Amino acid sequence: MFERMDKMSSHILEADSMWLEYNGQKILQNIYIRMQTGQVTALLGRNGTGKSSLMKMIFGTLRGQNQSVRFNGDYFSHPYKEPGLISYLPQHPFLPGNLRVNDVCRLYKVDFTDLCQHFETFDQYKRVRIKDLSTGNRRLLGTLLILLMPVAFTLLDEPFAALSPIHIEQMGKAITEQKDRKGILISDHAYEDVLRLADETYLIVPVGRSVLLKNVYSELEAFGYI
Repeated sequence: MFERMDKMSSHILEADSMWLEYNGQKILQNIYIRMQTGQVTALLGRNGTGKSSLMKMIFGTLRGQNQSVRFNGDYFSHPYKEPGLISYLPQHPFLPGNLRVNDVCRLYKVDFTDLCQHFETFDQYKRVRIKDLSTGNRRLLGTLLILLMPVAFTLLDEPFAALSPIHIEQMGKAITEQKDRKGILISDHAYEDVLRLADETYLIVPVGRSVLLKNVYSELEAFGYI
C-alpha cells in the first residue's frame, strides 16, 4: 500500500492521545505530534521527558496506557508492520555484526551507491563486516540506512550522536534532501543542529505534554530548555 503511494502528494502522520506511565509515574500524558511529508519536525525535551519512548510508541514497538497513530486519518496499531510506512533509528546499536555493509544495504532496501553519494568514504567498506567498522562508522551507517529507506516517514533518535562536526553537516544535507520524499521527526541533544533543519518544533515539557512552538528560541528560553 505505502510503497505504491503517490510521492508527489502530501501525507500526514499524527500521534494523538499518547499516554505512558511506569509504576504509576506519568511519563507522557495527552501528547499530540503531527508530521507531514516534505517537512522536518523537531522533538525537543530534557532528559527523562520521554522522547525516546514517544518515538517507540509512534513506531509501534512500545504500548502505553493509551495511544493513537494515524496515517492520513486511518488508525494503525503497529505502524512498523506496514511496509513502506515508517522507519525508526534507535539510540542503541542494531545492525547485525556479522553481515557485510553491502548485505545490510540490501536488507534495508537501500542502494549502496546512494549511500556512497552522501558519504564517499563508505565505498571502501562495501565488503567489510559491520563489527569491523569503528563505532562512529557503525552509527553513521545505521543512521543513513534508516534515513534512506523507502518509507513515508522516518523517526531519528539522536542521529548526530558519535558523529564528528563534518559528518553532522553532511548528515544534515542528507536529511534535507530526504525530506523531499518523506516526513522526518528528529530528536537530538544537539538542538541547534536540529533547529537548523526543522520546519516545525515540538517541546515535551516536564508535565508530560507536547507544545508546538511558534517563536522557537524565545519559548525554549521561557520553558527553561535553554
